Amino acid sequence: MTLSFWNRSRRAVTAGLGLALLSAAAARAEPVTLAAAVDAAWRKTQAGAAAQAQQALADAERQTAASLLAGSPALSLSERSDRWQDNTGVREREIALALPLWLPGQRSARLQAAEAESASAAQAVAAARLTLAGQLRELAWSLSSLKAEAEGASAQQRYLQTLAADVDRRVKAGDLARTDALAVDGERLNAQAEAISAQQRLQAEQQRWTALTDLAPDVVADEPDAGRAAGQEALVDSFDEVRHPQLAQLALAEEAARRQVEVARRDISEAPELSLGYRHERDARGQASRGSVTVGLRVPFGTDGRNAPLRAAAQGALDKARAEQARARAALAADWRIARDALSVAERQTAMHRERAALLRQRAALLDKSFRAGETALPDLLLAVQAAAQADAALARQLAAQGNARARLLQASGVMP
Repeated sequence: MTLSFWNRSRRAVTAGLGLALLSAAAARAEPVTLAAAVDAAWRKTQAGAAAQAQQALADAERQTAASLLAGSPALSLSERSDRWQDNTGVREREIALALPLWLPGQRSARLQAAEAESASAAQAVAAARLTLAGQLRELAWSLSSLKAEAEGASAQQRYLQTLAADVDRRVKAGDLARTDALAVDGERLNAQAEAISAQQRLQAEQQRWTALTDLAPDVVADEPDAGRAAGQEALVDSFDEVRHPQLAQLALAEEAARRQVEVARRDISEAPELSLGYRHERDARGQASRGSVTVGLRVPFGTDGRNAPLRAAAQGALDKARAEQARARAALAADWRIARDALSVAERQTAMHRERAALLRQRAALLDKSFRAGETALPDLLLAVQAAAQADAALARQLAAQGNARARLLQASGVMP
């Protein structure tokens, strides 16, 4: 058995497998893109439920602030009578409507705060989608790496099965010793175990993907269009804080907190109430009844016991929002620098793995010639072929690692798939 025979067998197997894959691809849909996977996972997991609830609350507060009244009106009914005392026929009935009024500048302050909160909630949806996209990017490239590992293990297993059969024939013909057949069988069994293990790891990751997206684990992990749209040079050169959805959301959250401080400053007391009423009264039995209209104004006083805690809470929320924004800016900038450096390292490692794989394939080819000339033992050829196969598998994994590093840079830059 020679390396050239192994190459011919592998090409034949690969060609047959390629035809089968083409036939299967014709019968199924196109591979899933990351953008489509994000949409599917968003619908399935309701990852933005909290952001959507925040948006609904902001919309409700905006509707409240747009109202002409500062609160809900109140209806009051009262009756006065001396039936249980002198019983002279004294009677008085009154109906009144109380209307809460806005304090000067309070309505506009609350409306601006509600609009700022609505903008923050809308941006929180984009930030939540970016977080979900990061999970799917990691999972997609993990699938890509495990697929490469499983394919390499399967190719090694097929080669060793073919080699074992050929060595067995040559042992029977007396060209090789029985120890050579035993060595090949041992390597074949080891490759079979590795292939099973790699397939199990791949299936487990595929199940995680399907559980998250309800889609088949046939995903295109690469993002060439997203990369071109973002501009690779810009991604590598600098970190754009304005474009990042999470930092944009935190900036809007800080603005909403600042507006709440203004609301607390304007909200100096409970809402004053304007009351409009009608009174119907009679002084004694047999006397004529008379009616009158009443107009009243209730003005509560604001004290530090009420206002100081509200203002302190609003200022505390603003300070917290500013601190969170500063921490997030530093953390995300650090993540971007780490991702940029990791991509640079991954590119250099890929070049090294590619050169190493080429050298080991060349070495295996030279030992194949020596084996055919009877100058090299079979175990040496097996070791050389195994090293070449491992180098090819390492190169495939490194290519996936480089793609993952690039995806992490896109994620750290705030670019959606």
